[in-house]
Amino acid sequence: MSDENQENGTRNGQEVPEIELIIKASTIDGRRKGACLFCQEYFMDLYLLAELKTISLKVTTVDMQKPPPDFRTNFEATHPPILIDNGLAILENDKIERHIMKSVPGGYNLFVQDKEVATLIENLYSKLKLMLVKKDENKNNALLAHLRKINDHLAARGTRFLTGDTMCCFDCELMPRLQ
Repeated sequence: MSDENQENGTRNGQEVPEIELIIKASTIDGRRKGACLFCQEYFMDLYLLAELKTISLKVTTVDMQKPPPDFRTNFEATHPPILIDNGLAILENDKIERHIMKSVPGGYNLFVQDKEVATLIENLYSKLKLMLVKKDENKNNALLAHLRKINDHLAARGTRFLTGDTMCCFDCELMPRLQ
C-alpha cells in the first residue's frame, strides 16, 4: 500500500474510518498522555488497529485540571477516555470496549476468549495498590507470586504475548498496569 493512500484515509481503495480517542493528559505538562490505565489500554487497542491500517486513529489529550471550554460543553462532567466514532461519542469504559469489539474494523480480533488468562491478570492491579499502600511484606510477596504466575504462564505457552504471538486485549490491559 502506498503512503499516499494512507494519508488520504484509504486502504486498497476503501475508506478507512477515523476513530478519535480523547484521553487524560499528563498532570506534569498537560499535553502528553497521562497515567490513566483505561486511556492507555484503549490507546493500545486502537493503535494496534491503526498499525494494521484498519482505522485512522486521532488521539486528543485533555488536561482535566483546566479542560478547554468546548470539552466541557460537549462532555459536561465526563472524564476520559472518550471514544468518538463517526460522530458518536462513547463515554463509558465497558461501552467503549464493546464498541471496539463489535463496531471498529478489526476490533473483534483483539478480543480473544481465554478464561485462564482473564483469571490470571484480573487482580494484579489491586495487589499492586495494596502493596504500595500497606507497605506490608505479605502484600509484597502476594504481588511477586502473582507476577511469577504470569511469567510462568508465558514460559509454559512459549509465546511472545499472553494468548499467542500477537497482542490481544489482555496484553493491552496488563501492560499499562505493569508500567
